[in-house]
Amino acid sequence: MKKLVAFFSASGVTKKVAEDLALAAGADIFEIEPEIPYTTEDLDWRNKSSRSSVEMNDQASRPAIHKTLENMDEYGVVFIGFPVWWYIAPTIINTFLESYDFSLKTIILFCTSGGSGLGKSEQVLKDLCPPTTNWKPGKLLNKYDKESLADWVNSLDLTD
Repeated sequence: MKKLVAFFSASGVTKKVAEDLALAAGADIFEIEPEIPYTTEDLDWRNKSSRSSVEMNDQASRPAIHKTLENMDEYGVVFIGFPVWWYIAPTIINTFLESYDFSLKTIILFCTSGGSGLGKSEQVLKDLCPPTTNWKPGKLLNKYDKESLADWVNSLDLTD
């Protein structure tokens, strides 16, 4: 079963984790890039009018993605990574999930965070996928080594 690590990274932290995870899982990698890149000002969570604050306060927000993945149907397992914003995934992850059919695919979330874990991400994102999507427990990956990363991947039983 072919595996994919798809990720959004605003500052490069999640990108590094995604690269290490793709190696550990023997997976292809795809960066979820916004059509309009985020600036430092856009990411200022203390400013209620910053782009990220406005997006996160609007449940209907769906930032456009720069490029699509043409061969999503080839993947049975998709790791989806992101930095946690306001205790959930950034809304660009919603855009990504709504852009493809995840029927009968296995999804595993992973995140990086300055102060929280996955929060409500899984319950919010599950609602965007078909009921036939298989969800495995996700993980906060702020601190890890390559051995513990491989151990986590191996513990997921991805033979479904």
